[in-house]
Amino acid sequence: MTQERAICLNCIDGRVQLPVIYWIKDIYKVEHVDMITEPGMDGLIADNNNPIDDIVRKMKISIKNNNAVMVFIVGHHDCRANPRSDLLHNEQVLKAVDRIKKAITQMPVIGIWVNSEWKVVKL
Repeated sequence: MTQERAICLNCIDGRVQLPVIYWIKDIYKVEHVDMITEPGMDGLIADNNNPIDDIVRKMKISIKNNNAVMVFIVGHHDCRANPRSDLLHNEQVLKAVDRIKKAITQMPVIGIWVNSEWKVVKL
């Protein structure tokens, strides 16, 4: 039996990896989280001038080969690759969610924020 997975589009910052994985697995009851990382992922996807073809290609591999059933996009406090206010990060996450929803239409896309206490909050 194939276990369900989630896809997580996250920053490369190691401080946010485990809190995000544990939160997704706990709240959404998936077996595994396939992590796709880029520096400042939320800002990268939110900017329509940045191509996301490679990210979408990786997501499709996770969907086809690993039975991924949902997508998460992460923004986090103190992002050194995308140094913005928390408010702007949250706006970027929501823009990124909209952009990914247009590319991957068959599943939910959920934005999350990792705050200054490294706690995960759904946006």
